[in-house]
Amino acid sequence: MTICITATGLHIPKDKITNEELVTAFNTYVDNYNEAHAQAIESGEKTALQHSTVEFIEKASGIKSRYVIDKKGILDPNIMAPIFPARKLGEELSIMAEMGTDALNQALANAGLEGKDLDGIICACSNFQRVYPAIAIEIQHAVGMVGGFAFDTNVACSAATFGIAQAVGMIKGGVAKRIAVVNVEITSAHLNWRNRDSHFIFGDVAAATIIEETDTPKGYEVLDSKLWTEFSTNIKNEFGFMDRSEFLHAKTSMYPDLDEPVTDKLFLQEGRKVFREVCPKVSEIISTHLAENNISTDKVKKLWLHQANINMIDLILRTVMGKDADKSIAPIVIDEFGNTSSASPMIAFHRCQDGIASGDLAVICSFGAGYSIGSVIVKKV
Repeated sequence: MTICITATGLHIPKDKITNEELVTAFNTYVDNYNEAHAQAIESGEKTALQHSTVEFIEKASGIKSRYVIDKKGILDPNIMAPIFPARKLGEELSIMAEMGTDALNQALANAGLEGKDLDGIICACSNFQRVYPAIAIEIQHAVGMVGGFAFDTNVACSAATFGIAQAVGMIKGGVAKRIAVVNVEITSAHLNWRNRDSHFIFGDVAAATIIEETDTPKGYEVLDSKLWTEFSTNIKNEFGFMDRSEFLHAKTSMYPDLDEPVTDKLFLQEGRKVFREVCPKVSEIISTHLAENNISTDKVKKLWLHQANINMIDLILRTVMGKDADKSIAPIVIDEFGNTSSASPMIAFHRCQDGIASGDLAVICSFGAGYSIGSVIVKKV
C-alpha cells in the first residue's frame, strides 16, 4: 500500500496589510489611549502604551506583511478587528467554509479529481467560528462529496500534521482511500491587535491537502508520522462559548459594574518562554523521528516548518541540520503571509518544492499551543 500527498491548494484573502500600515494604525491607537488616560498615567494608575515600529516587527518575527479577510476594520484605530456581516447558516456558506472550499477545489483540480472522489474531509484548524455543525461537513456539501465522512479537529498550530497523520491512519485502517485535510485559519479574528507584543503576528489563509492510497504513486509518499503533546499555558486562546456564563457569574456575584471582557480571552503567549522551551523539543522530535526511520540528516532535502517566527525556524534548522546548514533547506513564507497557524507549513510545502527530485526525503513539521509538535516524513515519488 502506497499512501501519498498528491496535491495541495491555497486560498489567499484579497486584503493585504504591510508592516507600515499596521504600525501607523497601532501608533495612532497608542497616542489616543495615552491622551485619553493622561491623568491616570501621570498618577501611576495606568501605564503608558508604547509605539510599535517596522524595525521591531521584522527583527522580532521576520514578518513584512500578512493577508486578512478585512483590513479596514483592523486598520481603524477605534476598532482594530476585522468586520464582516453575519451569514445565515444553510442559506450561504460560512466564511470558513468558503475559504476552505476554494482551497480544496484548487487541490482537487491539481489532483485531477472532483469532490465526489473523496471519502473523507478533515478540517484541522486552530479556531472554529462555531461549535457545530462541523465546518468540514459544510465543506463536504459545498464540494459535492456524497457519502463518506467529514469532521473538525483542533491541535492549534499543529493541526495540519496531526490531520495528515490521522488521514494516513484511516487509510491504512481501511476506513477510506482518499481524504482531504483542510486548514482554514482566520487568525485575524482571534488576535488582539492592540497588544504591542503580538499585534503583527498573524494572517488569514486556507490550505488543502489531498492524501490518498494509490496504485501509481505520485506526489509525495508519506513514510511516517510522529506526534507529541504536553500541557502548557504559555500559548493560549481562551475565548469560548462558556465565557457568557462566567461573565454573568462575575457580574452578578462580585462585580455588578463589570463590562463584558473580550481582549483578555484572545490570543496570548509568553514569547520568550515559548522560544526557549519549544525550539529544543522540535529539534529533538525531528532528529529522533529521522533516526527511528534510519534517515541521516544529510539525506533530508527540505524542512517545511511551521512559520511561527523566522528566528525559531533558523534555530531549528541549525540544530537539526548543523550550524552551517543551507537556509534554503527550510523555506520561508512568513515574510509574506505572517504566522498562519496550522496552514503555515502547508503553504511552505505548496509554494517551495524547488530542487526536489524523485527519491528525495523531506519533513513537514508543525509546533504550537498545547504544546503540540507533529513531524511527517515524506519521499518525492
